[in-house]
Amino acid sequence: MENEVLNSEILFLYDCKECNPNGDPDNENKPRMDMLRERVLVSDVRLKRYIRNYFQNQKGKAIFVSKVEDKTVDATDRFAYFIAEKLMEDEKYSQKLEDIKKNINGDLNVENVKEYVKEKKIWDLVDTEGFLEYFIDIRLFGVTLPIKDKKRGSSITFTGPVQFNWGYSLNKAELIESPSITSHLAGRVKEEGQEGGAIGKDWRVYYSLIAFYGRISGNSAKKTRLTKEDIEEFDKAVWNSILTETNTRTKLNQQPRFYLRVEYKNSEIFAGDLRRYIDIDKKEGLRDINDYTLDIRKLAEKLEKLKYNINKVYLKLDEEINIKGLEKLKTELEGLIEEIK
Repeated sequence: MENEVLNSEILFLYDCKECNPNGDPDNENKPRMDMLRERVLVSDVRLKRYIRNYFQNQKGKAIFVSKVEDKTVDATDRFAYFIAEKLMEDEKYSQKLEDIKKNINGDLNVENVKEYVKEKKIWDLVDTEGFLEYFIDIRLFGVTLPIKDKKRGSSITFTGPVQFNWGYSLNKAELIESPSITSHLAGRVKEEGQEGGAIGKDWRVYYSLIAFYGRISGNSAKKTRLTKEDIEEFDKAVWNSILTETNTRTKLNQQPRFYLRVEYKNSEIFAGDLRRYIDIDKKEGLRDINDYTLDIRKLAEKLEKLKYNINKVYLKLDEEINIKGLEKLKTELEGLIEEIK
């Protein structure tokens, strides 16, 4: 099929300078760390949140895992909102909407329709295909809906074609000693006439180069109706999300540096975690991207051995990163590399 999504492997690197790449709320919001190896950790959930926010904020796409009108909702609520939104906006559901109108006390609006759908557990008012077409994050990352009815059983599960491991830093990261910070919020009062506030710590790292490994399953893509166009958008979203969605005070100074997606012809071929084939020449005391060189020579050798099973390699680089082995990669995979604009 011309639009069939093929298996892929992803290697994505971005750096963090004097910021907190992924705070742990159970540990004073310190950056997540592998203390034994002194490496920063970043969860796949954190990366997916950046990507979802990019699609929603920059591209205006509907996102399933998101707040609704600034309210935090669970998956059941979000699915009920989806049904209500589709009923309200699509003329082909007008008769169903008229039937619902007779049973609602109050105005016919999204909130009231959502409550009716949820209360009556009528989850089949809108077809599943419409659900998948509506949300790009479901097509990419999947979802489990804990809804119960006679037709669907205990839940609806779509396994996400796109999956990431946790990211980790290639260098030993050093924490910046945190000062205590105080926030003063209007309306928080200790005693009459005094302002109240909260005291906390502002934990950050001096510098870390974070590496993520991911996979795309062509088989799972069929089930979520993921398309090649979705993947093209995803390639750009991974990179651009770090540029546009790290705009809070503790997340500033994060920059995408290296993105590689290897697309395979053979559905049974994978190289495995691509981070095994890269390294940096200096791992301690880093403060800036100019303090080290990224070595991808082993990666070039590994992919050269697999090149007859490779359909295409998608590549995007930041011009500031120093890379050893880049020409070797381009030579070994000549004709297979497509640079992402």
